[in-house]
Amino acid sequence: MAKNDKVNFVCTECGYDAPKWLGKCPSCGAWGSFKEFKVSGPKNKNNISAASKSAPVLLKDINSEEKSRVTSLIPEMDRVLGGGLLKGMTVLIGGDPGIGKSTLMLKYLSGMQAAGYRTLYVSGEESPHQIRHRAERIAADEDSMPVFCENDLSAVTGWINENSPDIVVIDSIQTLYSSDDESSPGSVGQVRSVSSELITLAKKQDLCLFLIGHVTKDGFIAGPKMIEHMVDAVLYFEGDRYHRFRILRTVKNRFGSTNEIGMFEMGAEGLEEVKNPSQYFLNTDPAGNPGTSVTASIEGTRPFLIEIQALVTESKFGNPQRNCAGFDIKRLSKILAVIDKIIGLHISGQDVFLNVTGGEKLTDPGADMSVAVSLVSSMRNIVIPHKFVFCGEIGLNGEVRAVSGIEARIAECVKLGFEKIFVPKPNQRTKTTFHKNVICVSDLQELLSHIA
Repeated sequence: MAKNDKVNFVCTECGYDAPKWLGKCPSCGAWGSFKEFKVSGPKNKNNISAASKSAPVLLKDINSEEKSRVTSLIPEMDRVLGGGLLKGMTVLIGGDPGIGKSTLMLKYLSGMQAAGYRTLYVSGEESPHQIRHRAERIAADEDSMPVFCENDLSAVTGWINENSPDIVVIDSIQTLYSSDDESSPGSVGQVRSVSSELITLAKKQDLCLFLIGHVTKDGFIAGPKMIEHMVDAVLYFEGDRYHRFRILRTVKNRFGSTNEIGMFEMGAEGLEEVKNPSQYFLNTDPAGNPGTSVTASIEGTRPFLIEIQALVTESKFGNPQRNCAGFDIKRLSKILAVIDKIIGLHISGQDVFLNVTGGEKLTDPGADMSVAVSLVSSMRNIVIPHKFVFCGEIGLNGEVRAVSGIEARIAECVKLGFEKIFVPKPNQRTKTTFHKNVICVSDLQELLSHIA
């Protein structure tokens, strides 16, 4: 270690910096999250940078440039990026191993290369033959897209400086190393220094940079949390490898919405866009089954319909079971308590199993009404007509509360031919005139009177 170098410890969860190792992070409370990295001291402490002569400027004196978005052949990707890429934009993409991050980015670069943009795919994990095999499977453009299998950061930045590409993908950031840092590749210090140099280069050359990051066992991007603060957008690839659907979700975007999602389907030829998610999440059986209902959910600006299944059975053990797939178990407990007290249906002593079809994870409070209907339907063995849809939040007193984006939800239901759309009565305060198929309900008792 050099004379001016020192050792620091960084929390990989929140980026808290400490001079010694700590068992528990004082900032975020995480245990065992501190990793060692080396910090190079200044070469000459007596010198002051010439940047000290700079001075602030007034906002009115700054030229406002009209930046145009760079769109691709994958509209779902453009959606989560806020309408497309901006020059100098850096994007961090995380997701479980094997979920399709490399496949998606290779297909994305192929489309951008075909559109006339200069691209570069940097891989530190795979050989050129492996990348060629994937490109053939997804029918990528193999003629003019350069692929660089390299781990040395100086070699990558040297090629970028000489050829000035428009879009660069680094797969993955944990595999690159800088010779200026003595720590091993993938360590906290290496990831921090490599990311900083690449992001600075992207800003200087106005190139679009994608960084693919490994994730921890908790599902967070590995490495110091401060990397997420350095980039312009952070995307998470979600989904179960045993389900065909993948969701690209925005958790940070300086130039767009953070509530958008992109839907993809994993097939034999790689990831394909899902342009109409509602048709994939709905059951086509017109007869219907007890314990099944449809909700109109919304993610960002996109509405889609999804089926919720519930199974209520007599408890065979001392404590009733609560099993959820794709839904928050605490919200389920709240809905069960409301049904038990307000409706008088003794459901709290039963085993309850709840499933959101397609592997989707619902966080929209508007799904509460559909969950309650599915529970009551299973408990009373009532078949809900498959052309009924429910959206609304349930309060602790059994009232149905208003939800956002009601017009978009109703429009999606009408487009798919639903006959009755149950929505909260408080949403009538808006000036929009609802469709004739819309039924407004004020509480859970009134809702159940329409279906029981």
